[in-house]
Amino acid sequence: MPAKPHINIITAGHVDCGKSTLVGRLLYDTGVIREDELRKLEEIAKEVKKETFQFAFVMDKLKEERERGLTIDVMYRPFETQKWYFTVIDCPGHRDFVKNMITGASQADACIFVVSAKQGEGLQEQTKEHVFLCKVLGINQLIVVLNKMDTVNYDEKRFNDVKEETTKLLKSVGYKVEEIPFVPISAFVGDNVAKKSDKMPWYKGPILIEALDAYIKEPEKPIDKPLRLPVQDVYTITGVGTVPVGRVETGVLKAGDTIIFEPAGVKAEVKSIEMHHQNIPEAKPGDNIGFNLRGVSRQDIKRGDVASHVDTPPTVVKEFTAQIVVLQHPTVIAPGYTPVFHCHTVSVACKVEEILAKIDPKTGQVVQEKPDFIKTGDAARIRVVPLSPMVIEKQADFPELARFAIRDMGTTVAAGVCLDVVKAK
Repeated sequence: MPAKPHINIITAGHVDCGKSTLVGRLLYDTGVIREDELRKLEEIAKEVKKETFQFAFVMDKLKEERERGLTIDVMYRPFETQKWYFTVIDCPGHRDFVKNMITGASQADACIFVVSAKQGEGLQEQTKEHVFLCKVLGINQLIVVLNKMDTVNYDEKRFNDVKEETTKLLKSVGYKVEEIPFVPISAFVGDNVAKKSDKMPWYKGPILIEALDAYIKEPEKPIDKPLRLPVQDVYTITGVGTVPVGRVETGVLKAGDTIIFEPAGVKAEVKSIEMHHQNIPEAKPGDNIGFNLRGVSRQDIKRGDVASHVDTPPTVVKEFTAQIVVLQHPTVIAPGYTPVFHCHTVSVACKVEEILAKIDPKTGQVVQEKPDFIKTGDAARIRVVPLSPMVIEKQADFPELARFAIRDMGTTVAAGVCLDVVKAK
């Protein structure tokens, strides 16, 4: 692992605003992708008659994505600037892929927010949705890039118009706009991404790669909080034993620790910890690890269980109160509705017992007490009862384990955070 601090960054914005192309360009210009790799991608792009997509194909590995020219899954690739070691999470902008966008966003420290400067594009429906999601999911560091400046002849007036619209949108959901840089770029041509462009002499600010160093701050690592480690998978490795895999969200895990998994209620001793195929004595927040356990079989624990030290166990809830935003629902959400909640690594069917209040998403003020239903675009506070035991934490205590997405009928219908919990007996 490089010695530079590690930042997870996502790209967000409307479909076709050039997110994947931007990431491809960033990786190419910072030397992550070699010339020959790009040549191959150019050939594939020509074959599928999408000549301007060679950079996008760096991230869009799946064949189906190349033919449709869309980002479906979330891809991870690292690149470095002077100051940081970034993992870039290329999030889909497409409607049907918002679920992956949420998985990505819930792990991100910062966001490159892409808006197209092309005439007729600018701010679109999904641009708004993504801004709101970033805010609800707690991403406070944004860098805005106004892409496709080459399609408007690098016009300063067009840049200012789109910047003004975007500024209004960001302010409306509560972002501090004075702390956010707006960088005019062309990802396809390579203007102002990693190299300064001579086509926009009117722009005096930092290029994208400089903005990443100047504006992004390292997130605090919640080391002094109790350990929380959601399990992603559990393996049985011959000659080693039971090995759960997951990412440390808070606290520190050391070899020799006795831990408990909830809601399974299983205790175990940590024999060893491994990261990137190397043994390490301890794991800190942000580390993706595998750890070998003494005294449990693979059947005892599963994906979605959360590990912690025995004296500070994770919260298994009987019910919880949450704040949600309805992203898209064909009809309305009323009490009794039972979709699947995806929180950290767990997915559990939960019943909306009660809609406590409808709130104004911009101010958080209550608009209506106990409405009968909520619909697309509404924000609300709800009381929720999981149908099987699950761990979820309060936003105030462990924001990492408080965010969730609500899925139903193959789409993400809402996203939200847990505000309060009633512990299970």
